[in-house]
Amino acid sequence: MHSPIRAALGGLLSIAWTFVAPTASADLVEIDKAEAECLALAMYFEARAEGREGMRAVGHVILNRRDDARFPETVCGVVHQGGEGRGCQFSWYCDGRSDVPTHRRAWRSAGALAYQLLSDRLEDTTGGALFYHATWIDVPWKRPREKTRVIGQHAFYR
Repeated sequence: MHSPIRAALGGLLSIAWTFVAPTASADLVEIDKAEAECLALAMYFEARAEGREGMRAVGHVILNRRDDARFPETVCGVVHQGGEGRGCQFSWYCDGRSDVPTHRRAWRSAGALAYQLLSDRLEDTTGGALFYHATWIDVPWKRPREKTRVIGQHAFYR
């Protein structure tokens, strides 16, 4: 993650990670904070308007890609694939706008979901999807893909 983003997120990140910490020591799972931040940011910017289920589905796509040999092997690698220019995989990452969350409730929800997803506590609701797009746009790729689900305003494919 870019250091200016991390610095600007400051208190919001600490709020999210404090919020999601489990209460019982037996439930503790060590989570890489940078990976959790990348996942939370992607879910927040890609699907905050879709609520918890939409953000969860986007999170599963990112984790499914991380676990697929055709994609980078880390969450941050998946999220940042293609860089800030043409070819980026997630539109929020290359849209030229600020990457600092401004909606506190949605950001807290994204942080909680990131912890749960990285702790492997939530079943994949996308049917193993590796791709998705907003339902109001045409399918953005030429190669046919199997549609697995429609969740909120996103269609998911593998």
